[in-house]
Amino acid sequence: MNLGLGCVRRPICWPFGSVLDSRHCVFALTLLTLLMQVVVEANSWWTAVPKKTRQKVTYRSLAMNPLLIPEAYIIGAQPLCSQLVGLSQGQKKLCQLYQDHMQYIGEGAKTGIRECQYQFRHRRWNCSTVDNSSVFGRVMQIGSRETAFTYAISAAGVVNAVSRACREGELSSCGCSRAARPKDLPRDWLWGGCGDNLNYGYRFSREFVDAREREKSFPKGSHENARLLMNLHNNEAGRRIVSDLAHVSCKCHGVSGSCSLKTCWLQLADFRKVGDALKEKYDSAVAMKLNSRGKLVQMHSRFNPPTNHDLVYIEQSPDYCLKNQSTGSLGTVGRLCNKTSEGMDGCELMCCGRGYDQYKAQIVERCHCKFHWCCYVKCKRCTKVVDQFVCK
Repeated sequence: MNLGLGCVRRPICWPFGSVLDSRHCVFALTLLTLLMQVVVEANSWWTAVPKKTRQKVTYRSLAMNPLLIPEAYIIGAQPLCSQLVGLSQGQKKLCQLYQDHMQYIGEGAKTGIRECQYQFRHRRWNCSTVDNSSVFGRVMQIGSRETAFTYAISAAGVVNAVSRACREGELSSCGCSRAARPKDLPRDWLWGGCGDNLNYGYRFSREFVDAREREKSFPKGSHENARLLMNLHNNEAGRRIVSDLAHVSCKCHGVSGSCSLKTCWLQLADFRKVGDALKEKYDSAVAMKLNSRGKLVQMHSRFNPPTNHDLVYIEQSPDYCLKNQSTGSLGTVGRLCNKTSEGMDGCELMCCGRGYDQYKAQIVERCHCKFHWCCYVKCKRCTKVVDQFVCK
């Protein structure tokens, strides 16, 4: 293959050329060698993924060719990725390839954390974050069902954020969805518009989020290997929930709203629905163990085996009633509770039988709201005193 490098055409170029030609030749050979090394490094860790699955999305490698996209390997771009805390080596390489994706990976992770905190706001473990790179603290070192949920919701958040960034034209390597027209869509409806690119978001989340786990290697039958398999399973469960909840959205066209024509596209569900679905999977999560062949199997065989959409865990949850630095539990001392509730947010369960204190608190809220033409709502701010209950 002719790469257009003058020195490649001749067996030996510098002995018979000028000093300047020899310098150009050495530079060109060095550059070619570096690019070839980069290609090997960028592709060496990518795992082979089947192109056909039962899912409505397909998986292919997202690796770019640096020879075709040289700007992806600007030397000045590498320090940004190397300075990001918490990335594995494979994720740093992906960062160098897809720098414009990193903002949306962060937004997806934040979306997952916020949804986690909403779903568990009335539980003893309320998805609290700590001020370090682990985000959730030492509690993530236990392969519990809480850990399973956080892995799933984080992976789902990345799918959600990247898919929508593609639709909005924020990423250079993807655009609107190219999903096939649904077979049950009426023939006179148009399939087009600019839908969320679920296919790309799904694949990128799989490559980036799973990279950390796929880089690890542990002996079969070890606890570490069981945890690795658990994490990969729950990452996939989070992505599949996002895929399952995606739906067709349509817009009417026509004179005076006659809706004589409809244009439809693929749209992701509101992330609250994803959180609700994963919360249900959390409540029905399946306890697993390693078998003699080093694979995860359910601990209680009398139940149906988990699917790729279910959450799995390998260890029981720690006691979240009291603060414990070794397990990462923050305890429930000082948590607000509902005196009249019999659920998990009730004072009896939330406070773990320790009792609670009652005090008066002033809260400010919007009140006496009125609609003004056109078109805004104006409210007053009212202060009222309420009783609040706090766990001892």
